[in-house]
Amino acid sequence: QVQLVESGGGLVQAGGSLRLSCTASVRTFRSYAMGWFRQAPGKERDFVAAIAWSGVSTNYADSVKGRFTISRENAKNTVYLQMNSLSPDDTAIYYCASSVGVAPDIAPMAPRLYTYWGRGTQVTVSS
Repeated sequence: QVQLVESGGGLVQAGGSLRLSCTASVRTFRSYAMGWFRQAPGKERDFVAAIAWSGVSTNYADSVKGRFTISRENAKNTVYLQMNSLSPDDTAIYYCASSVGVAPDIAPMAPRLYTYWGRGTQVTVSS
């Protein structure tokens, strides 16, 4: 069983920045692709960003390209999501997830490809 714990959420004004962290309780973290998803009230869970376990490839939702950056630090079993130029539309609960068994250069976008999920961290952007 893999446990994922997100942190770094909070309240920020529009135009501000936050950095989310997700730490995994697994020794084989370096072999997991990692992703971030978000769910706003009354909406479905949407893909935000993903990074291959090799770290070579990343994918982003169109709505966050150029503003968000995903990265990973395998020595700390941690994946990050740097979020800049935040807007109220970014308000949501942000979840990290891990994907097992994908090729080293694949950064999955589909939720069904993720096996383990964290409990989420709230991000609220005020206008």
